[in-house]
Amino acid sequence: MLRIITLNVNGIRSAARRGFCAWLARSRADMVCVQEIKAQPSDIIEEIRAPGRFRGYFHCAEKKGYSGVGLYTRRAPDRVVEGVGIREIDREGRYLRADYGKLSVISVYLPSGSSGPDRQAVKFRFMELFFPHLRELAGSGRDIVLCGDWNIAHKEIDLRNWRANRKNSGFLPEERSWLTRVFDELTWVDVFRRIDPRPERYTWWSNRGRAWEKNVGWRIDYHIATGKLAVTARRAAIYTKQRFSDHAPLTIDYDYPF
Repeated sequence: MLRIITLNVNGIRSAARRGFCAWLARSRADMVCVQEIKAQPSDIIEEIRAPGRFRGYFHCAEKKGYSGVGLYTRRAPDRVVEGVGIREIDREGRYLRADYGKLSVISVYLPSGSSGPDRQAVKFRFMELFFPHLRELAGSGRDIVLCGDWNIAHKEIDLRNWRANRKNSGFLPEERSWLTRVFDELTWVDVFRRIDPRPERYTWWSNRGRAWEKNVGWRIDYHIATGKLAVTARRAAIYTKQRFSDHAPLTIDYDYPF
């Protein structure tokens, strides 16, 4: 069984202080994708870089204290690829790929547009540039999963207050339509929804208005996989016993040789 976890840590050093590395070392995961690490290579001390039996790989943003993704693995990859080869995406540290034979696991972090029109424009530009890359990956013949914070809730079931958020970043019609195209046109699969159709299954909660306590959340963290990998998914879980950030770890087990 192949176990993959994804989590937006909202600062890898902050998450470590909250017990993330200790939890990771105890986990039975094979790979853990993290996003929004908010760190430079010199900030990542050994206990964060290599907790327990894991080895961490990171793609940091050029801007200090901002964005960045990582991937922890128990098994050394055949190849690690930082970025997609597009300067305006890669300078923000949003994509890290690890290859193992025919399998590719990608930690990805789409921009948020919630801070204002300028950042929403950046998000739309990212979506425009990223779509052809997703098409290329889908046609590569590899078994691929993109794990991470996509900053889009796809359907009404994926956030509590969907009516009030129809004009807000993360649930805009243009964003949801783009994600539908990713699934329908490019044939990627929302793995969690394939095996768990229940409502009120969220991965992010605002720090305002007692959202966590009331479970007023959004499902914006995904495993998005090619079809042959997606059909091997057997179990999904959202971990809420501890809080390492404003997101929760999303775990999916695949009946996939590794």
